[in-house]
Formats: sequence, structure tokens, C-alpha cells
Amino acid sequence: MTEARQPNPTVTFYGAIPGSRAPLRADPSVLGTLPARGFQYCEALRAASSFGWYAFPPIDFSLLWDGSEVIWTYRGAKAWYPLKSAQYPGFSRYFDDVAPKRLRGFAPPFLTSTWDPSLIQVWTGLFVESAPDWSILVRPPANLQRHEGYHLYEGIVESDRWFGPLFTNLRLVKTDVPIHFSTEVPLIQVQPLHRTAYAEEISNSFSLAGDLADLPADAWSRYEQAIVKPNVEPRPAGAYAASVRRRRKSGCPVHIT
Repeated sequence: MTEARQPNPTVTFYGAIPGSRAPLRADPSVLGTLPARGFQYCEALRAASSFGWYAFPPIDFSLLWDGSEVIWTYRGAKAWYPLKSAQYPGFSRYFDDVAPKRLRGFAPPFLTSTWDPSLIQVWTGLFVESAPDWSILVRPPANLQRHEGYHLYEGIVESDRWFGPLFTNLRLVKTDVPIHFSTEVPLIQVQPLHRTAYAEEISNSFSLAGDLADLPADAWSRYEQAIVKPNVEPRPAGAYAASVRRRRKSGCPVHIT
């Protein structure tokens, strides 16, 4: 993995497995999979798609679940193997060669089958940490078509306080069908999240206007500006996207390194 260090980064990734793919800034086109019109004109779609970084599997591998047990294989393997806890091929020895003596024998597993055999923990081959008061949201890649064979869970990790492997949990939902994971397809999207954004007082701070008649005058004016005028006085396609991009260039948003 090529090292690319920036001063005072919000999030730092450490490549632990030699040769594994580096994280990639998330792409507004979702690696070219978005429809051209959505990519060009829908700024909400672009913003969500490009928020954060992609992390990939460190090797091509496959899982197969028969409803009670999981077997797995990987690129270059000669067979399928029962899955309980599996190291990345050759990584345990490499870890013990590099790690301090007191930590030898504690290499993180690549794949782990949990108490529920359909629930699998997958390591990206990365370690991660974040700046003080910043956490990470680990989630499925935004707007990338979901795989029918498994579901990814989401989780918030306080990675400024907890340093360790960047992994995800997935649930297998198809049986007797090999499910393939490729180093060319993002496994997860990692998004920076300031701790204040999900604090209890923020989540509890909301109000509800329970009836349309309760909308204040300024809300009606904003509705007119956003929804009615573009239909009565047609504006150029992508006007909202252009205005958002101009506002970003003006320096109003918080900059994240």
C-alpha cells in the first residue's frame, strides 16, 4: 500500500497486509455506476456518494453457507475450507515478524464466523484511527447496488479512543450459492462523523409540525422558492447542483482534510 500522509488528518488508515488495496476517496459517480443524468444534475446523490472513503477486501474470496455452516475459499486456494476463524494467508507469520514481542500471536483474523453462522466478520486489512472527537461510520457503499447474497451492517466506531482493525459485519442470506467478494469492488464506505453529530441531545432535538396548516409563513416561502418557482419559471437543469457547488467554493462548509 502506498503511503500518503497528510498533516493533521481527520482519519488515518494503516495498511497492515502487504500488497492490499489502499482506501479510495468515495466517488460521486459510484465508480461509474450512476446514471449519467443523476450524476450530472442530482447534487444530493453526488454528495452522498462521495462522502468518505471506500475500503476493499484485501483478497478475492468466496463464502458458501448451507444454512448451518459456512465454508470459504480465496484466490489461489486449492480447496474450500470450514470457516470458524481464518487468518489472511501468511499474515500470522508476517505479523509475528513485525509486531513487538509481547503482541506476537495476536494477529487479527481475516474472517470470523460468530455464534450465528450466517453472521460473518470481515477484516479489510486496515487499521484505523481518527482525530480527537471524530468517529467513523462504517456502512455499505452509498448508492452502490446491494449484493443479493448478503446484507452489511452499519456501525459507528469511536476510533479516536479505540485503535484496531477496520472490519465490518455481514449476514449471509442466500444458501448453497457461492458469494464472491472482489478487490475491485468496495466492501464498505467509511465516513467521518464528529461525535457531536450523534450525541443524545442532538438526536433528541427535533420538533414536529403535525398539520399542513401549522407551517409558518417562512416555510411556505421556502417551499415556493424550492418547488413552485422552478415549475412556474423553469430554471436550467442542475441549478440546485450549481448553487451548492458555488457555496462550497465560497468556503462556507467545514473543510475536512
